[in-house]
Amino acid sequence: MEIDTPASSSTSPIPYLEQQVSSAPEQFKPLWSKIKSTYEKKLWHNLTVVLTEFVFTPGTGPYQIELFEKFISTIEKKINALKLVEIARRVGREYSEPELTLKFLESLHSRLLSPYPVPATEDNPGSPAPPPPAASAYALSLSSIAYAQLLLGDLTATKKSLDECENLLNEQDTVETSVNAGYYGVAGDYFKVKADYGPYYKNALLYLACVDTQNELSDEDRKSRAHDLCIAALLGETIYNFGELLQHPILQTLVGTEWEWIKDLISAFNGGEIGKFESLANHLSNEPILESSLPFLRQKICLMALIQTIFARPRDGASRLMSFQTIGEATRLPVNEVEHLLMKALSLSLIKGSLDQVDGTADISWVQPRVLEGTQLDTLAEQLEAWCESVGKTEHQVEEQRKAAKRAVLVE
Repeated sequence: MEIDTPASSSTSPIPYLEQQVSSAPEQFKPLWSKIKSTYEKKLWHNLTVVLTEFVFTPGTGPYQIELFEKFISTIEKKINALKLVEIARRVGREYSEPELTLKFLESLHSRLLSPYPVPATEDNPGSPAPPPPAASAYALSLSSIAYAQLLLGDLTATKKSLDECENLLNEQDTVETSVNAGYYGVAGDYFKVKADYGPYYKNALLYLACVDTQNELSDEDRKSRAHDLCIAALLGETIYNFGELLQHPILQTLVGTEWEWIKDLISAFNGGEIGKFESLANHLSNEPILESSLPFLRQKICLMALIQTIFARPRDGASRLMSFQTIGEATRLPVNEVEHLLMKALSLSLIKGSLDQVDGTADISWVQPRVLEGTQLDTLAEQLEAWCESVGKTEHQVEEQRKAAKRAVLVE
């Protein structure tokens, strides 16, 4: 299928609309009639609303490309630029080949108003950046182009489009949620293709924060995204905070499915539960990428067990020193491997402190903040209660010393 050149604005689309009103299936006739009547009355906002409704109505796919070519392209200057791009993104899905989708999106992109200011020169006074929604429309168009480039396997072009989109969005004071969703969605897909787990995890979570997962994503899509997020969280070399993922509603889509064990595995990592990890390890054969990464996963669960042990230690005002023997028991490692584990945790900035190799102790002064759940919150509450009690005792001791000092002064 070839993409037709946009119709001239001087060509009336009325005959085309009349033909659609008379020949369309009964369920679509009201929509075609609305399009025709709002166009004739020049109610551009109303027309934009009904066009958006039309392209997102199930079953209208076969009409969308022709609608854009024979009608929307003749009035695109009258339509809000951001809404125009949103409509075009939906229409682009109807092309049979990614090359045609890319050509269609790039054609529209070339007709959008540039969001960049024109610098002044000797011959040109320049001009400021155009008002909204020019920048948002341009950025959303770039993310759509990036997705088409990704489908074609052109990762270099995809990254270039994403970088320009990100820079443009960073320059804006406010951005529509749909525009952010467009960028984060494609960025997540890009890093997924590259198997770059950390950036994928970040962008995928940001995407989910921008969409209504219940109404905008299908059941299968929610399940797939939950699965991919779990895989990324487990294999990400910089991801050691699982609480945010565990609290996200999308993870509940794995309950009762063949992937529920992955959700349980995330919970085991969050709590540093090595025993639970070992009991779930027999499921790893169902996910080859996890099975092949078993040594890394074992190191990661040991690090999480270390963090949990440090977090759960008593806060009674006693020394912060922890022996290598205690850490070895908590992480199920030989004592001679504990130092290496602590050095790894320090290098990842999961903890801060110092080690005494001679005495075999670690003085841990800080643990990386993380989202807590259930029993971890109970532990924190107990620690706060103990801290308050300790502060109360210290206050009492200081008060007693003040009274003693005052009595001594009076005696003198």
